[in-house]
Amino acid sequence: MLKRTLFFSNPCRLSVKDKQMLIQLTDTGEIKTVPVEDMGFVVLEHQQISISLPLLDELVKNNVAVVFCNNTYHPASMLLNLNGHHLQQELFSNQIEASVPLKKNLWKQTVEAKINNQAGLLKVLGKDFKKVAYFATNVKTGDAENREGSAARAYWPELFGASFIRERYGDPPNNMLNYAYAVLRAAVARALTGSGLLATLGIHHHNRYNAFCLADDIMEPYRPFVDSLVYELWYTLHEINELTTEIKMKLVGVLTADVKIGGQIRPLMVALSNTTASLSRCYTGETKKIVYPKIY
Repeated sequence: MLKRTLFFSNPCRLSVKDKQMLIQLTDTGEIKTVPVEDMGFVVLEHQQISISLPLLDELVKNNVAVVFCNNTYHPASMLLNLNGHHLQQELFSNQIEASVPLKKNLWKQTVEAKINNQAGLLKVLGKDFKKVAYFATNVKTGDAENREGSAARAYWPELFGASFIRERYGDPPNNMLNYAYAVLRAAVARALTGSGLLATLGIHHHNRYNAFCLADDIMEPYRPFVDSLVYELWYTLHEINELTTEIKMKLVGVLTADVKIGGQIRPLMVALSNTTASLSRCYTGETKKIVYPKIY
């Protein structure tokens, strides 16, 4: 079943009763209910939202990723279940003991998938994709020659124009990309947890201050799906610069976007679970291939 994403941008009180989330609106006192088992993601944006500990406990039990926004209304932290799989300890051990050659091979596959999806998006949009696609043909183990970076330098100007620079604090639509990437990161972390993996232990990213290195690794081939949505919104809405609540809700919608994975069409959040499950099998030695979605 496709899990629901709930986005809260107004003051309210959230609690739980009989495994139902109770949503009490501050301005009207109206109470709505949503079954916790139907949820996959909860985004809490407003600073005047209160949430009970019993509800947080119930959300954790159901592997619901809770995303907390800061006072600038941007995703800042996540609440995730750390006991989401019945073989947790065994899977953690496999992950910790993964060899360097295995991790380098997994990163090579990840970079190839990302670049191919970047090229695929450009092709779908009728743009010049061949230069980007070329970089996917000669990725070495561990991406030793940084083909990922080379592809990015060709990709972004082609996607958003020659004057666009992809920077965290750069001009719009960087703000839209940042927001949607943060949501995607939470979704990847949730999928990793559900597959019994520790999101901290990356195959490539290894910043000592980053608690989600593996999520940052695995989300890379999924980024072009965010780029596609941002591109559509940016030009459809005539280059809107402000991140309104309406825009944010549309960006969160990337989680339910249809993607093609393993020859089938699946919602992105379901595809993530397919990807993380395949990664888990790579760690156990059952397979050597991570399954990623493709943009054609």
